[in-house]
Amino acid sequence: MTAGDAPIPPIEQFITFLYVEDLEASDRFYSGILGLRLVVDQGSCRIFRVAADAYLGVCERPGRTGPEGLIVTLVSEEVDSWHDRLTALGVPVEQEPRRSDLYGVYHAFYRDPDGYLVEIQRFRDPDWAAG
Repeated sequence: MTAGDAPIPPIEQFITFLYVEDLEASDRFYSGILGLRLVVDQGSCRIFRVAADAYLGVCERPGRTGPEGLIVTLVSEEVDSWHDRLTALGVPVEQEPRRSDLYGVYHAFYRDPDGYLVEIQRFRDPDWAAG
């Protein structure tokens, strides 16, 4: 049996890690503003639960952050409610909620304390639910 013939091992969970300048500012944003629950504090890294088996880790690495080319996308039916909450809390708005026919979503974009793009979106594509 070759490696290509072997069964694919399962993946049980997913974590995205972001390098951040100020761990406390990121903690306030992700736990306080977005309401994500802290599950592990590793000192210089904190891991938050986003969904059942999906996590976001933020690790303090001054001078090594780089938000270009990365989007943290949170899927929710309540895009407008999120928009109201985030704007009321002073989170920088990159794009107001709107439809994207190209991607079949309704979404809005914001910036976290390190400039990472945070998207809140609702899928309008029926294939997403069938996933």
